[in-house]
Amino acid sequence: MNPQQRRQKVLQLLNEQHSLRVPELADALAVSAATLRRDLGQLAADQLIKRGHGKVERVEQPAQAMLKGSSFVQNAGHRSRQKRAIARRAAELCHEGDTVIINGGSTTFGMAQFLADRRMTILTNSFLLAQQLLVHSRNDVLLPGGMVYREQNVIASPFASDVIRNHYASKMFMGACGISPLGVLETDPLLVQAELKLMAQAHTLVLLVDSSKFSASVAGLIVCPLRRIELLITDKGIRPDTLRHLRSEGVEVMVVDADREDLP
Repeated sequence: MNPQQRRQKVLQLLNEQHSLRVPELADALAVSAATLRRDLGQLAADQLIKRGHGKVERVEQPAQAMLKGSSFVQNAGHRSRQKRAIARRAAELCHEGDTVIINGGSTTFGMAQFLADRRMTILTNSFLLAQQLLVHSRNDVLLPGGMVYREQNVIASPFASDVIRNHYASKMFMGACGISPLGVLETDPLLVQAELKLMAQAHTLVLLVDSSKFSASVAGLIVCPLRRIELLITDKGIRPDTLRHLRSEGVEVMVVDADREDLP
C-alpha cells in the first residue's frame, strides 16, 4: 500500500472501532513502527485522529462524523503535505480584522489550523471548516442558510436572498477539482452554483490547488475563466509550461515547496 492507502485504511479501522493500540495497527497494515509513526503523525496534523499513550482514537466531532465515506474524507489524505503547505501560505494572506470567504474543500480546510490566533470574520459554506474555526480559533464565523450536503461538505441554498449577499469580503479562498486552459473546473453542479454565489461577494479570488489538479483529465463544468483568478497558490510539482500559461493569462502564481516547509 502507498501512504494514501495506508492512511485511508487507518481511518477505516478507526471508524469500525473507537480506538486501537499502535501495535494492532502495525500488524493490520503490515508496516514498520517508523512508517506507522509517519502516517499517524500526518493524520494527527490533519486533525483526523487523536494520538494517546500507545494508542490512537478517531476524532469525535459531530460535523466530521457526518462525513464518513464522503469524497471530502477520501480526498483529505491525498497529497496532504502539499495541501497543508498551500493552506499555510494562504493563511499568511489573512490579517486581523479582515472579512474573508473560505469555500469548502480539503485544501481550504487546512487553513483552519493556521488561523487559530487570528480575529477575523470568516464566511464559509463548509460546516466542517466552521466547526473547526469555532472550536480552535477566535474568529467570527458566518454560515449561509440552506441545506447541508454531506457528500460535498457544503451548505447551499436554492434561494437568491440569503446571508451571503449581505457580506462583502476582501478575499475568497477556493479550491477546485481541476484546472484547464479554459478555466477552473468542478464536476458537481451544486458546487458550481455555491462557488459562483460566493465569488460574487469577494474582491480578490485566491485559488488553492496542488499540482496534481493541472494534470488530471477532468471533464468538468467551468466555474470561471483563468482571468478571474488574481492569485493561485500551488506546489513545486507544477510544470513549467503550465506556469508560463497561467502567468500569460494574467494569473499571479505562488509556488510553495512542501519539502522545505516546517509544517506542524
